[in-house]
Amino acid sequence: MSSTPVKVVPEQARPGESVQHTSPLIGARFSPTGEYVIAGTQDNSLIRWNPAKKTKDALVAHKSWVRALAFVGKLLFSGDWAGRLIAWNYADAKPAPVWDRNAHLGWLRALAVSPDGKTLASCGNDKLVKLWSIPEGKPLATFSGHDWHVYNVAFHPDGKSLLSADLRGNVKEWDLAKGTVSRILDASILYRYDQGFGADIGGVRSMAFSPDGKWLACAGITEVTNAFAGVGKPLVVLFDWVAGKTKTLLRPKTNFQGTAWGVAFHPSGFILGVGGGSGGAFWAWKLEESLASFTLTLPNNARDLTVHPEGRYFTVPFENGSLRMYDMGPK
Repeated sequence: MSSTPVKVVPEQARPGESVQHTSPLIGARFSPTGEYVIAGTQDNSLIRWNPAKKTKDALVAHKSWVRALAFVGKLLFSGDWAGRLIAWNYADAKPAPVWDRNAHLGWLRALAVSPDGKTLASCGNDKLVKLWSIPEGKPLATFSGHDWHVYNVAFHPDGKSLLSADLRGNVKEWDLAKGTVSRILDASILYRYDQGFGADIGGVRSMAFSPDGKWLACAGITEVTNAFAGVGKPLVVLFDWVAGKTKTLLRPKTNFQGTAWGVAFHPSGFILGVGGGSGGAFWAWKLEESLASFTLTLPNNARDLTVHPEGRYFTVPFENGSLRMYDMGPK
C-alpha cells in the first residue's frame, strides 16, 4: 500500500487481499497506521492481519464473542459479549493483555476513543455508558438514563460531547463537562416490536461522525416483517448535527434484505456502508442523495466496515470467516 494520495472512486471498488478464519467474524478495525486489521470473532479470539506481509496471528484472552474494537496509539481495546474490556499492545510480537476489566453486565457492544486520545467510552446491555482513562483503564464516570440496551457510542470530533444510541433508536448527546444529557436525536425508524414473535428488533448497529462534525450517520434495519429471521431493509439515518434533525434517509438503490452493519464517512465526502442478510452488499452514497450511487455485491453476509487511514482501501469481515480488503483506487 502506497502512502501517496490517489483519487478514490467507490465505483471502482474491487476485491484485493484476503485471509480466511475458521469462525465467523463480527467486527473489524484498521490500526491507526493502517498496517494491521484487527477482527473480532465468534471463537472468542481476535485476529491480527497484516495484508502487506500476509501474516495472521491470534490474540487470545476473551472468553466470549468479540465485536467492540477501538485504537489509540499503540493500544487496542476490545470488548466482548460477557462484558469484559481488554487493552493490548497490539503491535507486539506476541500481544498479551495490558489490563483486563469486568466493564459491563452482559454484552459490551461498542467502544470509542475521544479525539484527544485520553478517554475510552464503552456501552452495553446493562443500559450503561462508561468512561475509562487512557492508558491506565481507570473508571472515570458512569452515565445512566437509557431504558434499553445501549448499542453504540461515538465522540463528537470537537471532544465536547459523547453520543450513545440504544435498541429503540434513542440517540443521547451527553455534555461531557456536566455529565448530563443535552438532547436526544430520534432514530426510532431503526426499531420495531414484532408482535408475532413478541420480540424487539433494531437498534443503531453502527454510528459515525463526518470528519468536520456536521453530520452523524446511524445504521441499522427498518421495515422489519420477521424479527426471528431478521427480515427487513437496511437503512442509514443521516442527521444534521447542528439542527439535531434527520437530513436524509439513505437506502440501497436496489432491493436488499437485511441489516446495515457498518457505516463510515470517507474523507472525500461520500458515505460508505455494508449490509448482511440475504447475502452481502457494499453501498456508496453522495451526501445530497438518498439512494446509493453505487452498489457492489459481496460474497457473504458483511458484518462490519473499516476504512484504511489513507482512504483508498476498506476491509469487510464476513460471516463465513473471510476478511477481505477492497481497493477504491485507480485500476
